[in-house]
Amino acid sequence: MAVLLSGLCVVHCVSTIALVAILSSAGGMLLDPLFHEIGLGVAIALGFFTLGRGVLDHGYIMPVAIGSLGLGMMMGAISIGHDSGHGGAEVLYTMLGVGLLALGHDLNYRATH
Repeated sequence: MAVLLSGLCVVHCVSTIALVAILSSAGGMLLDPLFHEIGLGVAIALGFFTLGRGVLDHGYIMPVAIGSLGLGMMMGAISIGHDSGHGGAEVLYTMLGVGLLALGHDLNYRATH
């Protein structure tokens, strides 16, 4: 039993070190502005397609208006940048934009179903 417990302790320690090393390496990539710009481009393309298709299906413009406002806030947030000293504002505007985009998608879903 003691050997098993010692073995589990070694596995735990090694896996914790490996996990922390992987997360610290990935953290640098996640802060890269290019990562955010590509993600925003994908969000704009998907939003255009899904919200636009919803308007064609149900005819209501409100989901597109709210979703577009959210995308616009996300674009504004990315223009603030990490290094401008306004990091808190960037996070706030991004979260508000994502929330508005999600609300637009929810309104689109409700209007369709």
